[in-house]
Amino acid sequence: MKPAVWIFVGLLLLLHQDYWQWDNQRLLFGAFPYALMYHMGISLTAALGWLLATRFWWPENLDHSAGSPSESEKS
Repeated sequence: MKPAVWIFVGLLLLLHQDYWQWDNQRLLFGAFPYALMYHMGISLTAALGWLLATRFWWPENLDHSAGSPSESEKS
């Protein structure tokens, strides 16, 4: 699933370059500039994406650091 994560990162990098809306003066909800809301959406998408990437595609051998006791040793 590593290619999916790299595709996700590449897509976020492309979407972050929002040159097409530099001159957009539209306000959303009467107070928020469109570009600000767009970047809030990108930020939330990135956070959700990294949450999913670490939850489902994190390598199993990296779950425990070398010096910390495992769950079975704590009991």
